[in-house]
Amino acid sequence: MATCYRHPSRETGVSCSNCGRPICPDCMTPTPVGMRCPECSRQRTKTRTLQSMHVAPTATYVLIGICVVMWIGGMAAGGENSQAYQDLELIGGAQVFPTGELIGVSQGEYWRLVTSGFLHAANPLHLLFNMYILYWLGQMLEPTLGHVRFLALYFTSLLGGSFGALLLSPANQPSLGASGAVFGLMGAAFVMQHARGIDPWRSGLGPVIALNLVLSFVIPNISIGGHLGGLAAGVLVALALEHVPAVRRSQGMAVAGCAVIAAVAVVASIAVADAKTPDLSQAVLGLFT
Repeated sequence: MATCYRHPSRETGVSCSNCGRPICPDCMTPTPVGMRCPECSRQRTKTRTLQSMHVAPTATYVLIGICVVMWIGGMAAGGENSQAYQDLELIGGAQVFPTGELIGVSQGEYWRLVTSGFLHAANPLHLLFNMYILYWLGQMLEPTLGHVRFLALYFTSLLGGSFGALLLSPANQPSLGASGAVFGLMGAAFVMQHARGIDPWRSGLGPVIALNLVLSFVIPNISIGGHLGGLAAGVLVALALEHVPAVRRSQGMAVAGCAVIAAVAVVASIAVADAKTPDLSQAVLGLFT
């Protein structure tokens, strides 16, 4: 039989639950995880909580901060009619009067597919509503996915929303807001909850999505295409993350999968903008003849 490491003359059948060294009754210190030797009993065991095991939603806070700063800057620059909004909002193709300048995605201004997702209407409720939903979903998704996967999901949903907006809106109708990306997060959260055995309708997520979809069709001047496009992109990303083993295991594969979906959305957006925008060059020539 083993003998106590501190008292070699004493036989014992008990070992320290931490280091495994044999200990006699005089050397045993009861702990919630078993008997420990004097040295190990003085050590503090690092406790891992759910919060410490997952990342903080830092990217969510950064996205919210960018949107808030962009809104404040836009309002200071003159609001929705300012040059800043005109340069960054999503628009398929339009002609600016009286100069006749051609603007839009069809004119090679592809940055609008992304920048429009960080602009919001002058009414602060538009910003506050989107940021509240982003905060709620970010707290839910980013700790689980990690910063990189979460941002990949967000921007893929944003680009999907831009495609949907261009597809279902006139070429010269401007669109802005983070709603497409937010709808993508909602769609992804729905898929992920279902995959983990959680009923989204009982958790409250399903009713929130249903309500927002109804409002998209009821309230005027809302980009229905942007909401549906973002929702579809988010669902596709989540399905890949949950059900494709290679994508689920590898962060690189997850980002690559998002990049493929995002690239398809960008190419489709450009094609739709080109197809729906009339030959504005002829109209411009007519202004000066």
